[in-house]
Amino acid sequence: MHMINYLRTPEKCFERLIGYPFQPQYIKVDEGTEVGAGTSKGLQMHFVDEGPKEADPILMLHGEPSWSYLYRNMIPICAAAGHRVIAPDLVGFGKSDKPVDIKCFSYQQHMDWMQTFIDKLDLQNITLVCQDWGSLIGLRLAAENADRFKAIVVGNGMLPTGEQKVPMAFHAWKTFALYSPWFPISRIIDLGTFKKLSGSERKAYDAPFPSSKYKAATRAFPKLVPLTEDNPATEANRSAWKVLEKWEKPFLTTFSNGDPITRGGDKYMRGRIPGSEGLNHQTLTGGHFLQEDSPQTFAFAVNDLLASL
Repeated sequence: MHMINYLRTPEKCFERLIGYPFQPQYIKVDEGTEVGAGTSKGLQMHFVDEGPKEADPILMLHGEPSWSYLYRNMIPICAAAGHRVIAPDLVGFGKSDKPVDIKCFSYQQHMDWMQTFIDKLDLQNITLVCQDWGSLIGLRLAAENADRFKAIVVGNGMLPTGEQKVPMAFHAWKTFALYSPWFPISRIIDLGTFKKLSGSERKAYDAPFPSSKYKAATRAFPKLVPLTEDNPATEANRSAWKVLEKWEKPFLTTFSNGDPITRGGDKYMRGRIPGSEGLNHQTLTGGHFLQEDSPQTFAFAVNDLLASL
């Protein structure tokens, strides 16, 4: 068993978060972990699980450097429509455990953790809703477990294989994440939205990271994106694309009109994925974090798609 040193954000950091009334749920995704600072054995992931438990699940995957709080305004809308909504915090984010060594993180390791997550919960007939890194992980997950997924909704996300052109904005972001001594989580999210986050919203985005020791995962993600054809994840992502190019199940895009990093990705995917044909694709108003700018429209798009199946 490999050993991972990790931290667990104290529960008091999450007290009285605005607009996030959900009961925390936890699941162990890695048994072979070393006991970190005052924590129990086993790496655990936190997730929100709302709506009727017997209903088909909507799996909402966040990206970098956010957590399930990003979906707080969408979860109740989808749950009220009769869906079970599951919104995990990726390992290193939100209320999930945080390995302290940046070298613990790889694309494949995140895939393994999420695979364990859907296996242990035995999720079937999943509708994936994903953005940013939630798409890099989620689209792979769907392609590798096609029988478990019934629909996909992507907003501001991609599955890169090193062949696509990468915007300059992304290269700048990658360098900043790795080398900037200052990595202000809530400010990064605020810069990626049209709206201005309130003080309490910013507090909620900063809550998982009481000190810089907790931020290894947030700094690791940008460099894990496969930008070259010899990246260790490129081959697996290409295999996933082979599945997606034959994907006949519903594939809906809900990109925003103001994201410099993923702009154009929706057209690219619709051109390659047959399940996108004939659906009501939407362009939402917002920046990179469209769940902050257009949560209702995004949630209604998901509900409308599922109502039409």
